[in-house]
Amino acid sequence: MIYLQLFYEFFKTGLFAVGGGLATLPFLNDMADRTGWFTRAQLADMLAVSESTPGPIGVNMATYVGFTTAGIPGALIATLGLVTPSIIIILIVAAFLRAFRDNKYVNAAFYGLRPASTAMVAAAGIGVVLLTLVHTDQPLGLGFFNWPSMALAAVVLVLTRWVKPTKDLHPIVFILASAAVGVALQF
Repeated sequence: MIYLQLFYEFFKTGLFAVGGGLATLPFLNDMADRTGWFTRAQLADMLAVSESTPGPIGVNMATYVGFTTAGIPGALIATLGLVTPSIIIILIVAAFLRAFRDNKYVNAAFYGLRPASTAMVAAAGIGVVLLTLVHTDQPLGLGFFNWPSMALAAVVLVLTRWVKPTKDLHPIVFILASAAVGVALQF
């Protein structure tokens, strides 16, 4: 039964998360609340690992949740559930693309999806900021902010924007350095 539930939850996520991997975060937040498979803190960890490993973020996160919930079969089923809607939609679109390539309604529908996709990615970005930089369970005050994370974010911002020798380094350098600092300082 857990396999069917994993497939169903990630199928819904894959079907409605238009805009890429970060657009899956609102669905994963909801899934965390409803299923109890993972906490929001674990979601932040999953996001950090998914961002720093090769592959699409959504697929990495589905694989991780599936694995932690039901082992290797769960990882395969959750991943399959996430990618199946895309495969189906791509096959349907490819079959009918020639007939509707210049259709003004099809173009308008795709144009209309842009704001929805942008809003989902923005909501995911705000969610990531809230998960990493603040303690939402604390009252507003000094304890509200996650000071080590804010300091690391500020250092990375300065190094990537204004320090000439580090400004042009590959992003993986900053991801690995941030991961090392996070592990070393245990945050």
